[in-house]
Amino acid sequence: MKKVLLLLTLFVYVVSTNAQNIQTHYVFSDDRNCVLTTVEMFKPDNMGSTFFFIDFFYGLPGLESMNSAYFEIARSMKLGKTSPFGFHGEYNGGLGLFPTGDGIGGYAINNAWLTGLDYSWNAEDFSKGFTLQVLYKYIMNKQSSFQLTGVWYYNFVDGKFSFTGFADFWKEDSDFNFDGTADANYVFLTQPQLWFNATEHFSFGSEVEIANNFGGVEGFKVRPTVAVKWIF
Repeated sequence: MKKVLLLLTLFVYVVSTNAQNIQTHYVFSDDRNCVLTTVEMFKPDNMGSTFFFIDFFYGLPGLESMNSAYFEIARSMKLGKTSPFGFHGEYNGGLGLFPTGDGIGGYAINNAWLTGLDYSWNAEDFSKGFTLQVLYKYIMNKQSSFQLTGVWYYNFVDGKFSFTGFADFWKEDSDFNFDGTADANYVFLTQPQLWFNATEHFSFGSEVEIANNFGGVEGFKVRPTVAVKWIF
């Protein structure tokens, strides 16, 4: 589903408030009413930063288990101590289950490797910033393509509210009708989040997934959530 707070930049304010967290979302959609939990970690160091997240979905009718799991991990290496540019490497992958008439079926989310450059900007007080990425993307057993990614954060009202999110656009041939031909060639996904930071560690808010040709669904789809977050 998502990359919540994906690839936040290497700066003090973001690190101090969003380094590691766990989120629980309830997803409202005509095709997916379920619970989602996300575990995230962002860790900077002298050479760059490491980010990963794991999504777990629960509550698919007909299954008495977790529905699916999805994992991303990314590494950014600074190109110079003061340069806003970095070298980016990333892996994506996952798997899932679904009920069938006589049991349970499974599917894999093809392994994908990405590499390229990122550019980051932050305000002097670290109240807002963004990262832009231009990436080469290889999707295993499918194709080589590209991905453009933008990530942002904006903290306001003395840090009581946070507006964060990401947007991805990439090329991927998708056969939604399973007839051997591509029904769509491009995918767009964005997941803006709005949080009220009740305490240093606890937040509640919402996310809205806006997608086109994503997650096995052809065309445009909107899936809002209500959520809570614990920051370690």
